[in-house]
Amino acid sequence: MTAPAPDPDFDSAPEYPIAPPAPRKGRGAVTNLQGRYEVDQREAVDDGWLTVTTSEDDDGQPKVLRTQVFEERAKTILTRNASPDIPFGVSLNPYRGCEHGCIYCFARPTHSYLGLSPGLDFESRIYAKINAPELLERELSKQSYVPEPIALGVNTDAWQPVERELRLTRRVIEVLSERQQPFAAITKSSLIERDLDLLAPMAARGQFMAAITITTLDADIARTLEPRAATPSRRLRAIRTLSEAGIPVGVSIAPVIPFVTEPDMERVLEACAEAGASNASYIVLRLPWEVAPLFKDWLAAHFPDRADRVMSRVRDMRGGKDYDSNFATRMKGEGLWADLLRQRFRNAAARLGLNRRDRGILDMSHFRRLDPSGPPHSSRPAAAARDDPQLDLF
Repeated sequence: MTAPAPDPDFDSAPEYPIAPPAPRKGRGAVTNLQGRYEVDQREAVDDGWLTVTTSEDDDGQPKVLRTQVFEERAKTILTRNASPDIPFGVSLNPYRGCEHGCIYCFARPTHSYLGLSPGLDFESRIYAKINAPELLERELSKQSYVPEPIALGVNTDAWQPVERELRLTRRVIEVLSERQQPFAAITKSSLIERDLDLLAPMAARGQFMAAITITTLDADIARTLEPRAATPSRRLRAIRTLSEAGIPVGVSIAPVIPFVTEPDMERVLEACAEAGASNASYIVLRLPWEVAPLFKDWLAAHFPDRADRVMSRVRDMRGGKDYDSNFATRMKGEGLWADLLRQRFRNAAARLGLNRRDRGILDMSHFRRLDPSGPPHSSRPAAAARDDPQLDLF
């Protein structure tokens, strides 16, 4: 009798801890995985002896991890991008690290550059670039500066919780508004509504557009996946508020996680279209560098019943690997399942009337350049960054 062929969705060898670390309330990562640049590597081993650690309270539960905010005086504030699969050339991020704690965040590995963990450190040790507005003002004042649309908060969320007190993003937007420097922003936070007094006039002049990221409508999944971000229902309300204020707003379904958020794709699109979104996009789960082991620990802690299936399907779309950084496929994946996702998305978007209109262009023609021979802010139009002074961003 011939044995049945193994089903890769169910019969793959386990690669998760038998007893994963207990999740911390309000945190996405379940460990403080070491960064890849650390010289000394440490590994916890259970030798059978009962050990009491300071990481647990009297009930054996993980202690509350408080957020620490550190002031950073950055040397530069605008980051240039040359990746062919990203639709913007310049980005600005007022913060390093993000308290939203999204377990899938592709920016987590950047904390390794600081000698910190991409795990819990990334979401609890936040670095605020306190001189960001001044650096931006200086950059826009250079005679050599060639204006083009700026993408705000694409690495870490510009409206994360610490922004309520520090108001760095608010001050950056004030500079952008004063100079009439067009920009686009993406966020998971309803705090963006605070800045409507600046954003709505810029949108009316064709100088601003927004995108809200929604991964799922399931509040329970969102609470573990993106523990300190706004709830899905609150993000839908933000889409409606922005749209009613005249701001072009789209939705980013990112990431699509097989068997976790993937079944929700059509429902998310329907809810966002009803709320006023005019455009939509999606990105398949990406697991670069330390994100892969962090995500697997999260799966073992929250979805042990489907962890192997999730990773098997991820590999189906990544050429058999946890992640493939190929520019041609890293955003959407490849293979049968990636094609199926693409068809589902296109059919739903077409049915709902999303992406029918042009996503819009940002008008660069009114940028105010510093003129040493005249007033501090000349109304002289800036030179176009490319052939056309109106540039498409998202």
